[in-house]
Amino acid sequence: MPLKKTFTFLCLIFCCIFQAQTLHLYGGSNQDQYLGCINCDTFDKNSIWNSYGEYGNLLSSKSIWNGSGNYGSAYSTYSPWSDYASYPPVILDQDGNFFGYLTLNPYKSERSELQLAQIICKHHDAIKKDLSGWYDKLFR
Repeated sequence: MPLKKTFTFLCLIFCCIFQAQTLHLYGGSNQDQYLGCINCDTFDKNSIWNSYGEYGNLLSSKSIWNGSGNYGSAYSTYSPWSDYASYPPVILDQDGNFFGYLTLNPYKSERSELQLAQIICKHHDAIKKDLSGWYDKLFR
């Protein structure tokens, strides 16, 4: 029984540490275009969940939710939603540590294994229609 308690305790600590990390998206051919924070609050100006902010707005050129933009089109080489994207956004923490690519492209090596990235990719069409509702489902 003590082993189970130790494992549970370590899992809780790991989850707390991971939650404390702020994860950001960077896009473009050199991954130098900031595209927002994927685990920030809906009220954060840099959050992809803030529909009034630059990175969550459906019409913003820097939003992955803009279906007509470079970073949100199903046909763009820079979009996570393109099955053939060569340069999908990367996920980095605040220290620059790499957490993989946010992409639907099944052939892209180093696709992110983060559960959040997988959920966003799987449900991106539904998420785009209800950012705040999905934020609540995922984070609250």
